[in-house]
Amino acid sequence: MSTRVERLTEFRHADLTELVQATEDAIRENIGFNWVVPPGKDVLETYWKGVLVVPERVLFIARLEGTLAGSVQLLKPGPSKETSSFSASIEAHFVAPWARGHGLAKLLLEAVEREARAQGFSILKLSVRKTQEAAIQLYEENGYTHWGTLPYYEFESAQMIPGHFYYKNLEPISTLV
Repeated sequence: MSTRVERLTEFRHADLTELVQATEDAIRENIGFNWVVPPGKDVLETYWKGVLVVPERVLFIARLEGTLAGSVQLLKPGPSKETSSFSASIEAHFVAPWARGHGLAKLLLEAVEREARAQGFSILKLSVRKTQEAAIQLYEENGYTHWGTLPYYEFESAQMIPGHFYYKNLEPISTLV
């Protein structure tokens, strides 16, 4: 199968439609996005268009056989975050259910890590629901350190879902001082 990851700076015609569909599929499979039910194509289109206009967000997408199947975002600190300017966060890392098992999640993770290093970040941070076992395994296998758990991370199906917090050193912290 043909797989590819790329940084997306503008949507081509089919890209937005495919990304919205992949997002809806992920939400239906309880992969994330803070929605239990997909909110509608117009809301998701607005969300994804917004990602591209925020200077602190870098969007990577994954393709399987040419079809957009997942994404990850590098969230850089804003200019008012001087004391934490050494660290960035990973958000909206997902692969649509129909495209799983082809290594796209790892390729996306590697791409966002390369970008973070290239932009001079020393630490990458992320959070993930306890129920997202495949994602947790991926992060731990790729050197992310679990540093805490919030028992009340998300509310879904009339229950609280815990969330785990991770970080990865991209370079020794000693290089900062």
